[in-house]
Amino acid sequence: MRLAAGRARLDERGQGTTEYAILVGVLVVIAIVAITLFRPKIEELWSAIADGINGL
Repeated sequence: MRLAAGRARLDERGQGTTEYAILVGVLVVIAIVAITLFRPKIEELWSAIADGINGL
């Protein structure tokens, strides 16, 4: 019985790591999609910032 309880604890630790890895993967996919969708606006904003700095 104690052995089974020890295994359950180890399985839960592995489960937490797996859940964390899945969460990180989902966040990376969301970031890639957001960057792809908003790329023109980001480039426009970056150019405006650069022009403002160059105008100083």
